[in-house]
This record gives sequence, C-alpha cells and structure tokens, in this order.
Amino acid sequence: EAYQASGTPTVVFAGKAYGTGSARDWAAKGTFLIGVRAVVAESFERIHRANLVGVGVVPCQLPPGVTVESLGVTADTTVAIEGLSGLNGPRATARLVLKRPDGSTRMVPVTCRIDTSTEVSQFREGGLFASAEDAARAQSN
Repeated sequence: EAYQASGTPTVVFAGKAYGTGSARDWAAKGTFLIGVRAVVAESFERIHRANLVGVGVVPCQLPPGVTVESLGVTADTTVAIEGLSGLNGPRATARLVLKRPDGSTRMVPVTCRIDTSTEVSQFREGGLFASAEDAARAQSN
C-alpha cells in the first residue's frame, strides 16, 4: 500500500510457468491494480503472459540458467528495468538492474515476452487500462 500511495511501481519475481492455474484475465488485472508493472520469471504460462501484456504489465523472462534464487533479491533490493522505452519489436532484450543495500549492482539481460507486433503496439499504448491521455502520449513517442 505504501508503494501504491507513493506511486512507486513494483515488480514480482517468480519461478517457472508463472501464471499457471491463474484465474485467467482477472489474475493479470489484479496484478496491475495492486501496482505491479513488471513480472520477472523463469518462464510464463502462455495465456497469462498475454493477459499481462494486455493490461500493461511487462513480462520479463530470465535467461537460461538464471533463477530467481540465484539473483539474491531481497526486500531491500532496488529494481530497475532498462530498455523498455525503446521497445519497438517482439521479444526485445532489456536489462534488469538490481541495486543491493551494500551498494553492489548486478545487471542481467532479460527477454521482454511481448511476443508479437500487435502486443508491442498494445503495450506501448499502455494496455487496456491506459487513459486517452496515456495513449496519446505513447503515440507521440
């Protein structure tokens, strides 16, 4: 709630087949409505991945051999995902930047699992919950 109140976007970290057994579109809507703007996972359930894109949450897939556990993310880790503003095509590569409380930084390439040109357009326009103002701003970029 504190992150939502301050306007700080949040990130979910997950293992394999994220979204399996979910309530389909409501699972993605709920994720968005609580302030999550990205999910970083080892892999995604097919329909849930598409639903995340549809609501404006970017699904980021870790490279083979990298697990959530190996990232060592804690509640005190600051997370950034660089390269989303230049998202111009399917399965673009972005960079996950993890800043630890001790000052160390780890950078990991991730694949943005926005898999089609239509999804790229939909995501750039902000997804289903984007306001008309958001959509106009996205089109001017």
